[in-house]
Amino acid sequence: MLTFNVLLPYASGIISTIFAVLVFRRYAAHSSAGRRGPHLLLWGIGMVFYAIGGYCEAYYGAFGWSSLVFRLWYLCGAILVAAWLGQGTVYLLAKRKWANALMIVLSLASLYAAIRVFTAQLDPSLMTESVHTGSELSGHAIVTGGVRGLTPFFNLYGTVTLVGGALYSSWIFWRKRILLHRTIGNILIAVGAMLPAFGGTFSRFGLPNALYLGELLGTILLFAGFIRATTPMKGEQPELEEAAETPVVET
Repeated sequence: MLTFNVLLPYASGIISTIFAVLVFRRYAAHSSAGRRGPHLLLWGIGMVFYAIGGYCEAYYGAFGWSSLVFRLWYLCGAILVAAWLGQGTVYLLAKRKWANALMIVLSLASLYAAIRVFTAQLDPSLMTESVHTGSELSGHAIVTGGVRGLTPFFNLYGTVTLVGGALYSSWIFWRKRILLHRTIGNILIAVGAMLPAFGGTFSRFGLPNALYLGELLGTILLFAGFIRATTPMKGEQPELEEAAETPVVET
């Protein structure tokens, strides 16, 4: 049956997939032109994780959890997505040596998280709960080895880097009174990045589908923010747009 708890996450998955393809194409264009764009590669990977999370939730709504689907959802949707999107922003804003060092740490941490998630025991009785509330369900279902304790570290890093980086970039462009489209785009990205967390919070207070709605609106705003940030407005100077693609935003 096509209910909201199927349609909403499925729509999130579709939009995230389209977004990821667009970002990967932009990364390929940068690479062929000899311009470095690791931030685009990481944003694309992050949106693939977002899409996987949405498709797993849609599967859950239609058929119920399976072990593989649950583990994929928890790893990609609950642990990795925010951190990898945030790492993309780190490459855009930070010095390359610091971005590379953090990338090594994130890669090793992600591998460790994948091993922990896919080797943890699951309680089958809890995988059939009728109400899916994100971190609450994952906290009950993964009961061996403290896997749930990994999630806050990844999400905190992702929130600080993605939301903080977007707001910082908005402030820089606004202060310099240049590239208004970048200011608007980064504000949309910051709001979009926070919406899934708000949705999860409201779902814990008994509001059905709040998490799925937050994720859907979040991916829409992330997509809209990226399009706005990469599309110059009429009258803006091309050379300023080119300068904004450098890895470090100077203050």
